[in-house]
Amino acid sequence: MDAVLQALADPSRRVVLGILRDHEATAGELADALPIARPGVSRHLRVLREAGLVDVRQEAQRRIYRLRPEALIGIDAWLDDYRDLWIQRLDALRTEIARGKKDGT
Repeated sequence: MDAVLQALADPSRRVVLGILRDHEATAGELADALPIARPGVSRHLRVLREAGLVDVRQEAQRRIYRLRPEALIGIDAWLDDYRDLWIQRLDALRTEIARGKKDGT
């Protein structure tokens, strides 16, 4: 999970994942979407591959990248406790707001 969190910490890698969420892309297409040089994009893709967030396949001279959403399952499970905490807090806030409206304040 730490490798996934570290990979997600970088804004450029989040942009790559956002693109791959919508469709597969070549390294060149991903590089065109980022304001960094291609070697930097390659390093980001390596980090994402090592974290298990993307897969790559070779088609002739092209490398095609795709998102591996199952790599995010562990993060989602870890966030569940925090999600529950915020749901409880938001429910309490709604209750307080409703009380205020009922009391005329």
